[in-house]
Amino acid sequence: KMHTRVKNVNASKSSKKSSTQTTISRFFTSASDTSQATDQPGITRQDGRHEGRGKVRALYAGQAQLVYSVKTALLSYNRVISTVQDKYSSHEFSFSQFAKNTVIKKSSEEPGVPNRRTKTIYTPLEEQYMEIKKQHADTVLCVECGYKYRFFGEDAEIAAKELNITCHLDHNFMTASIPTHRLFVHVRRLVSQGYKVGVVKQTETTAIKASGTNKSSLFTRQLHALYTKSTLVGEDVNPLLKLGDLEQGEDVVQDSGNSYLMCVNESFDKQSKELTVGMVVVQPSTGDLMVDCFKDNVSHSELESRVLKIQPVEILVPSDLSEATERLLRNIALSSTFLPIIFFSFEIGSYSLCMGLESPIICCLGPVIQYLTEFKLEKILLCSRYSLVKNENSVIIYHLNVTTGSVKGSLLWVLDHTQTPFGNRLLRKWVSQPLKSVIDIQARQEAVAEMLCSESSVLPSLQSLLTRLPDLERGLCSIYHKKCSTQEFYLITSTLSRLSAELQALMPAIQSQLSSALLKNLLLDTPQLLSPANNFLKVLDEKAAKTGNKTEMFVVLTDFPVIRNRKEEIQSVLSDIMEHRREVRLMLKNPSLDYTTVSGQQFLIEVKNSLSSIVPADWVKVNSTKVVGRYHTPFIVEKHRCLQQLREQLVIDCNHEWINFLQLFGDHYYILRKAVCHLATMDCLFSLAQVAKENNYCRPEILEDKSQILITAGKHPVITSLMGDEDQYVPNDTHLQGDGKRAMIITGPNMGGKSSYIRQVALVTIMAQLGSFVPAREASVGIVDGIYSARIPQGCKCIGLP
Repeated sequence: KMHTRVKNVNASKSSKKSSTQTTISRFFTSASDTSQATDQPGITRQDGRHEGRGKVRALYAGQAQLVYSVKTALLSYNRVISTVQDKYSSHEFSFSQFAKNTVIKKSSEEPGVPNRRTKTIYTPLEEQYMEIKKQHADTVLCVECGYKYRFFGEDAEIAAKELNITCHLDHNFMTASIPTHRLFVHVRRLVSQGYKVGVVKQTETTAIKASGTNKSSLFTRQLHALYTKSTLVGEDVNPLLKLGDLEQGEDVVQDSGNSYLMCVNESFDKQSKELTVGMVVVQPSTGDLMVDCFKDNVSHSELESRVLKIQPVEILVPSDLSEATERLLRNIALSSTFLPIIFFSFEIGSYSLCMGLESPIICCLGPVIQYLTEFKLEKILLCSRYSLVKNENSVIIYHLNVTTGSVKGSLLWVLDHTQTPFGNRLLRKWVSQPLKSVIDIQARQEAVAEMLCSESSVLPSLQSLLTRLPDLERGLCSIYHKKCSTQEFYLITSTLSRLSAELQALMPAIQSQLSSALLKNLLLDTPQLLSPANNFLKVLDEKAAKTGNKTEMFVVLTDFPVIRNRKEEIQSVLSDIMEHRREVRLMLKNPSLDYTTVSGQQFLIEVKNSLSSIVPADWVKVNSTKVVGRYHTPFIVEKHRCLQQLREQLVIDCNHEWINFLQLFGDHYYILRKAVCHLATMDCLFSLAQVAKENNYCRPEILEDKSQILITAGKHPVITSLMGDEDQYVPNDTHLQGDGKRAMIITGPNMGGKSSYIRQVALVTIMAQLGSFVPAREASVGIVDGIYSARIPQGCKCIGLP
């Protein structure tokens, strides 16, 4: 007799891991080199042999390497992608990752072969799991089984450890389970700990399967979605029912402010001895895309500064990455110990410039597309209308704490009074990328000044519109990827439609009462840009959308002939069943008889037990009580079976039509996203105006042709905010001019304020060039190209201004 072993793993005893650590994956792996993997400890080969144990994470403390193969060819969407496709279509790529060095050996048994330990045959469900796991060995799989999701084998032990649930031995595998309605909570927890999580769902329905030839076999299942830190996009992880659901959940891991995926490629010219680095950075959840190509030095300070600024959660690197670059990325990822790394050589070749993109950038696009294709998120890159943001030398002064999230002590914390998530993300970009155009700086200053001084009723109305808005930027991107729920779609479209109507009502006042050109341009264009959302909202049934009922989602079925025909078939069957009621009444001599529904069983015919003798012998008894028996006639049995099949087919048809509906909405993605960017800009301007009003900041004078920094009674913005109402900070003057005093030597005792004064000058300059008012009595600042700090142990860093 097999002894059942129960294992309860306490997650509190496990070491806590930072959710902000960076995953580093390898690309450009030649298929011919995979044979070398068998000699390395803790490495998973493409054929599934020699697999490591434990958490599949890349480049964390104490991690090994996993390799998985991506065989899909690049799709031809535009000229850039076509160029990449020509070079990559003939090769097979493998992505190597580092995993935790505590190893769980994969079972070597094959489906249908007795388990060596238990001497029993694997169950059909276990065989199905093993088949899927063989294709996704680096993934923690959640398998849908009725009303719950189950983990098997090593995945169950991982889930028990990280989710604080119980796992136990069931047949041949350890198993653990979670309820379906809590899937999003647990997927987010696992992803936050660095795991790659896959959701496996049933692809067959009960009634349709019962009518098929394989009705006695196991339900077919397949991988429905994959999730990592940078790819948390989908209905499974964002089950939005109403505004604030995710934010109010105490046990829900929230999205990080920036979940960027970064791809880095480097090339060294032996003749000129120059190191060129290409970089592609994408955030699939918001659609942000940045590319950069730059020359770097031996210390890799340019690359380090960019990585510190962007703070990606996943990094793709080539297998032939130089040792110095690899060491740098490891240090940034806060890793300390590593197992051996597999290096593969792959000749990339030379690319001609295409659409203004340098060859190193083109070399990065291919792996990014390959990686995102596995998650079905490549559309954000492959569409021909995406925008490229050149990030030339725009790196942040890490030492100045300009952007460290919402943590106290950063400049972003001082300036951030935004009311929307998309406004917060835009302000972060403003702070980290100050302007160099005097015209653009002055336009922002004029907008902030009008918000401070204007007595118009328009501005308070506009500010109130921004309160309690959902994350429109992420929502639009989720719709664009065709991964949103009906609830999220209705919330986003109804919000966009409401904003369009309310802004349209304010148009006369905006034209007559506002003088800032920037404010007018933003507000006058937005209603027209938001108008497409209203057309999609009209065809939706609000109640069905909020409950997720796709079968009743569309009010008018003119544009959905498949759904209309299926509903007509269902109505025809229902009519036949209702017509059959006449025969039943005559047979039972009960003219008032009607069908009854009990516990979901429809069309039941109730007959008192005392009259059971008149019930025909071919009637099927469904259930009974002490008083009555409930029956189905053979006609009802047949029609009810047909009705169930039609209803399940209707659900399948509605899911297909829903995807097509999202595709149509996606055609307006860029127009609507532009409108959301306008709203984000307004949110940032309101935030700068509020900070200036609360702290009595002054408007700095921006000079284009003069090199000078003149600050009278300047204060450190962060220290002043931290001190609050105490107001003990002593203001300081700064006089630096290109044709006069060009340098200052600051001396004094320890803790005398030397560093604070130096940082104050830098922060005031940054604030002036992002269009904000500054903490001073008076300020006059010329445009600067960069701010340098040499007090960082890693080396000198600069902030470049695009």
